[in-house]
Amino acid sequence: MNLDKFLQLFTPLPGNHYLQVSTCEDEITTALKSMMESVNGEVNLALYNEDNLNFSQAFRALPRDNDMVILKDIFHKHENPKMILKLAYLTLANTANIIIMEKKGIMDVDATKALLEEFEFRAPNDIDIVEGYDLVIAKKMHMWGNGL
Repeated sequence: MNLDKFLQLFTPLPGNHYLQVSTCEDEITTALKSMMESVNGEVNLALYNEDNLNFSQAFRALPRDNDMVILKDIFHKHENPKMILKLAYLTLANTANIIIMEKKGIMDVDATKALLEEFEFRAPNDIDIVEGYDLVIAKKMHMWGNGL
């Protein structure tokens, strides 16, 4: 999988924290970790699988602790996707981004963008840059909506 265009979505800075919420570690996790290590940043991983969280539980993350949240292959499977968006909003720093990635054809892209807007994420946009995946990105704006 060629991730060059995907990695161009990121502008990692020293000390940044990214959170990937997924079902497994994969080539995206490896690429993110390599990119973040180059700037003394950190990638944390919350896993939904048999050994960790199940699809009714919430992942754990500190408020305003992350500069990016990547939800990969979990959003459509979770029993409460609205809770996942609320948690993502709370853990993101102001002006940080959320990325939702699902295998092509699984995610209703327009409905996902509308749901992101409902949860006070701004400028949702779908981007076709990872082969085999639909990707939606949006931004948490300072002092909009939820005020966190």
